[in-house]
Amino acid sequence: MPELVQNGPHSSASAVRDPVHRSPAVFWLQGITLTWMLAECGLSLYAAAAAHSPVLLAFGSDSLVELLSATVVLLHLFPRFAISEHNAARAAAILLFALASIVCAIAIFSLATRQQPAPSHLGIAVSLAALVGMPVLAALKRREARRTHDSALAADAVQSATCAWLAAITLAGLGLNAFFQIAWFDSAAALLAVPLLLKEGRQTWQDQACGCH
Repeated sequence: MPELVQNGPHSSASAVRDPVHRSPAVFWLQGITLTWMLAECGLSLYAAAAAHSPVLLAFGSDSLVELLSATVVLLHLFPRFAISEHNAARAAAILLFALASIVCAIAIFSLATRQQPAPSHLGIAVSLAALVGMPVLAALKRREARRTHDSALAADAVQSATCAWLAAITLAGLGLNAFFQIAWFDSAAALLAVPLLLKEGRQTWQDQACGCH
C-alpha cells in the first residue's frame, strides 16, 4: 500500500513532464527555429554592416537573442545538457537591455550626424520572410506549449511573435529608404524597435522573477 501511494504521484508527475521533454513536435519546431534564426541573424547583421543600417542591427540583434532562446528550449529535451530556465531568461533579458541601448545609441548618432544608410535589398528580403513566417511559427509554438504545458516553449513563442513586429518595423524603414530615398527613416525605425526590445527584456525578467509561466 505505501508503494502505491508513493508511486502514484511520481507516475502522475512523469506523465505531465514527459511530453514536454520528449515531444517530437517541440524538437522539430525548435530545430526549424534554430535554422531560421541562424540564417536570419547572420544575413541581417551582414546586411546591417554593409548598409550601415541601425534598424537592421536591431532586427539582427533580436534574432541573436531568439537563437539563444530556441537553443535553451531544445536543450531541455536532453536533461544532461539542460540549462536552468531562470538563468537563461535572466541572461536573455540582460542581453536584450544591452542590445536596446546599443541600437538606441547608434540610431541617435546616425540621426545627429546625418548618416545615410544605404538601401538594402537583402535586408528587405529577410525582414519580409520573417514577417510572413514568424506569426505561423509563433502560433504553432503556442499550440504545442498549451498541449504539453511547456512554459519555456510558450515564452519562446512570444519572442517569435515579437520578431514579426520587429520585421514589420524593419521592412517599413528599409522600404521607405529604398523606394523613396528617405535615409533617416532607417534610424527612426530603429528607435521604434527599441521599446519592443525593452518590453521583451522586461517581460522575460519579470516572468522569471515572479515565477509566472
